[in-house]
Amino acid sequence: MLGLARLVVALAGSSSEVRYIERPVDDPAVRCPDITLARDKLGWEPRVGAEEGLRRTIDWFRAEAARG
Repeated sequence: MLGLARLVVALAGSSSEVRYIERPVDDPAVRCPDITLARDKLGWEPRVGAEEGLRRTIDWFRAEAARG
C-alpha cells in the first residue's frame, strides 16, 4: 500500500506526505484482493494497468473539481 500511496502522490504532482495512522480495531491484518468472482461471473477484467488507471482517475477528479 505504501508504494501505491507514493505513486498516487507522484502522479498527482502533490506535495502531500504519506502518513501512518492507527488501524481500526476491526481492520483485517491481511488483505488479499481477488477478482476471480468478477472474472467468472461478469467476464470482467482490467483493461488498463494500475498507473494508467490512476492517471485517468486523477484527471477525472481534476476535471470534476474544475467544474465546481
